[in-house]
Amino acid sequence: MQMFTTNHDIPLIEEFKLTDVPVGTIKYFWLKMISDGFGNPISIPLMVARGVEAGPVLGLTAAVHGNELNGIPVIQRLFSEIEISELRGTIIGVPVVNIPSFMRKKRRFNDGVDLNHIMPGKSNGNASQLYAHRFIDRLVKHFDYLIDLHTASFGRVNSYYIRADMEQEATKDLAILQNADIIVHNPPSDGTLRGASDELGIPAITLEVGNPSIYQKRLIRSGMEGIHNALCYLNMIDDETEILDKETVHCQRSYWIYTDRGGLLTVSVELREKVKKGQKIATIRNIFGEELTEYFAPEDGIVIGKSVSPVNQSGGRILHLGIIKD
Repeated sequence: MQMFTTNHDIPLIEEFKLTDVPVGTIKYFWLKMISDGFGNPISIPLMVARGVEAGPVLGLTAAVHGNELNGIPVIQRLFSEIEISELRGTIIGVPVVNIPSFMRKKRRFNDGVDLNHIMPGKSNGNASQLYAHRFIDRLVKHFDYLIDLHTASFGRVNSYYIRADMEQEATKDLAILQNADIIVHNPPSDGTLRGASDELGIPAITLEVGNPSIYQKRLIRSGMEGIHNALCYLNMIDDETEILDKETVHCQRSYWIYTDRGGLLTVSVELREKVKKGQKIATIRNIFGEELTEYFAPEDGIVIGKSVSPVNQSGGRILHLGIIKD
């Protein structure tokens, strides 16, 4: 492995090999993805904890969207607390996947593309496609399991919820162990990191940890608990899972409800609220305060996420409705 040095003497590498990390150690790297206009490397931070005994490789990724930050301290805290001498297998943490958008505090890659819509990318593609391809090829292919941490996007808020293929045993178990408010059955879709992982035979779930651009301590703790449970389930640590006495709502599907006109939007239901068909969910007023339109739930369900930005144009998001499994 060719190595260079960066600030704090953390190696810069162009290829990751698990065998280059000694057993019983925690190592940090910068893994080069692409180069900028000056030819300088654009690299992702890599945290690797390799246990003293053999076991699976669990990948933890955060900030695939650059303004989704809650997953960063989840990974950081896990590495600060892990007892490496008691770990079986390897944990690979990537606290920020999308470096160009993270630096700009934006959701999308610097060419305007959503990185989580183009996985696994292309080796001969444009800037975002090449970045996605190299991330999959240089790192994700080393994983045996993946937990991908996200949050809501700008102007929206999320409950603590999971997207997973509940018909696949491994992903179903990992999803349930997260102690989430809501689990949505969602087979891996084309273009997502979760979908690209599934195509490689890597069971993966998406963990939605709250809201964008901030740290939320309660949700960070919840994310830590879920990953701790995953480590127990995968027999990577000797400990007991922490199953909370709470209702997790299982949804068979979900979708967003959109506006059909612009104006000032008020969503009148709360996260995790169960709504009935025909129940009022939102109102749009004009700039003079006059009511223009009311919106109603098209069917029974639960509020997974919702818009909190009043400024709405036609086709804006109102809320993310989960359809509860029978």
